[in-house]
Amino acid sequence: MVAIRASSEIVIEAPPTVIMEALSDMDAVPSWSPLHRRVEVVDRYPDGLPHHVRMTIRVSGIADTELVEYHWGPDWMVWDAQRTSQQHAQHGEYNLEREGDEKTRVRFSLTIELRVPLPGFWVRSAGNKILNAALEGLRTRVMGDEGPTQPHS
Repeated sequence: MVAIRASSEIVIEAPPTVIMEALSDMDAVPSWSPLHRRVEVVDRYPDGLPHHVRMTIRVSGIADTELVEYHWGPDWMVWDAQRTSQQHAQHGEYNLEREGDEKTRVRFSLTIELRVPLPGFWVRSAGNKILNAALEGLRTRVMGDEGPTQPHS
């Protein structure tokens, strides 16, 4: 079985609450992640955070429809694919660590086990695209043109 393992970290000039709000806004994900074609929140936890999300993703020419289950903490989110057409399994995490008043270190990791074997160059390319969307896309979403968006109360 072919596995894609990708992990990296960046520092975003915004507090963790602002970044967590951006991560939880599933409807906006296609606007900052070029890999996400469609996202639909199926159900939510009592506090309003997304629980199950159906999404269509396209990476390096391969499209997949997934049903993903999310779990949330004050400075982390974790997800696992429940159903997917192209993958055997998927597990992802964002972990945030405050660095001063207005900076946060964001660590992202993802493991995907594909159903079909693919060449190593494809796996490396897909891993790089996923990291770029997950971290640089998130930074763009949080920072926008004028700096971090303010959390809603």
